[in-house]
Amino acid sequence: MSQMPGTAALPFTERLDRLAEVAVRVGLGLRPGQELVMTAPLEAVPLARAITEHAYKAGAALVTTFYADDAATLARFAHASDEAFDKAAGWLYAGMADAYRSGAARLAISGDDPSLLAGQDPAKVARANRSRSQAYVPALELIAGFSTNWTIVSAATKPWARTVFPDLPEDEAVARLWDAVFSASRIDGPDPVAAWGEHNRDLARRTERLNGSRFSALHFRGPGTDLTVGLADDHEWCGGATTAKNGVVCNANIPTEEVFTTPHRLRVEGTVASTKPLSYQGTLIDEIRVRFSEGRIVEAHARTGSDVLAKVLDTDEGAARLGEVALVPASSAISASGLLFYNTLYDENAASHIALGQAYSKCFRNGGEGLSEADLAARGANRSLIHIDWMIGSAEIDVDGITASGEAVPVMRRGEWAD
Repeated sequence: MSQMPGTAALPFTERLDRLAEVAVRVGLGLRPGQELVMTAPLEAVPLARAITEHAYKAGAALVTTFYADDAATLARFAHASDEAFDKAAGWLYAGMADAYRSGAARLAISGDDPSLLAGQDPAKVARANRSRSQAYVPALELIAGFSTNWTIVSAATKPWARTVFPDLPEDEAVARLWDAVFSASRIDGPDPVAAWGEHNRDLARRTERLNGSRFSALHFRGPGTDLTVGLADDHEWCGGATTAKNGVVCNANIPTEEVFTTPHRLRVEGTVASTKPLSYQGTLIDEIRVRFSEGRIVEAHARTGSDVLAKVLDTDEGAARLGEVALVPASSAISASGLLFYNTLYDENAASHIALGQAYSKCFRNGGEGLSEADLAARGANRSLIHIDWMIGSAEIDVDGITASGEAVPVMRRGEWAD
């Protein structure tokens, strides 16, 4: 991922500060008087501190940060009793949900070690994930429904950098990964906030066209793929900046290249092959091939990580159904970098993708305002403890929009927008 001309002269501290400013001003759109709840890995302390500083400059009433420690996580798997893997800090997630209901913004810094749990018992990993997911539901529902403004940004940590650049010395790997993070996050130009404004306008134009088309389904065709994804009734395409239910305009992902909407959980048919590996909880799940019938995955295969994929699909009834479909041009900056980031925030923005599990209630007309769980289900929205994106787009994939009358309208050809 190349830098813009002249940006290499910017010192690291200035680039980090710019990323923090983008996170607060563009990602969160933080309001004066708002509280902020932030989560981060320990290695992301410099970025977390810079974000905290910018949040207070923007008028934050209080910033509360929770740090994750990889060593502590591994200690659990090494020494905890078997029954401990069915426990989760429900009190913590309930508190977070209370904060969001009271108007607090939410920010997550990603940068976890993609292979942290690679050597651990997959059954224990699955149990721990299920317990955490169940405890997290009250907070996740508020986030997925955009009840408050939220965003995710990344920090280039040593474990993550070693995974992305295994053949480089650690310091060089970290520097290379920071370059990629900064470039993808659009902070290297003369005015990062203005650059995000223009990018958001481009994504808004794309969503307006798709919303105006009112397709009933999308048809993906390419090597190993012949998949029809029915779209939820009253679905709405989203992308880039969005207005949360508290009225704050935010960018949930920094970076983002996608436009996305909600599939109908019962109307997905056909076969699909992944075009990039999925890094999930320390396991690389590669060459995924699945078949859908009546919205549900009825056959699933993977060259590597097939046992983990099977456990994911067995999480709950909705785990084998879709909660999101997203379109990303194959020429996106993240795709052009040629990197596999082992981080969904980045890899999902390199290619069109689908997500297993929970749907976004935001992706309905009028932002899903006033829709109950029963209303969402009636329109086709899926419900699950998980939401896992995996990539199905490439320069060999064509996408048609299918109208209510059955007409096929070109949307993407060879991975690029057809119009």
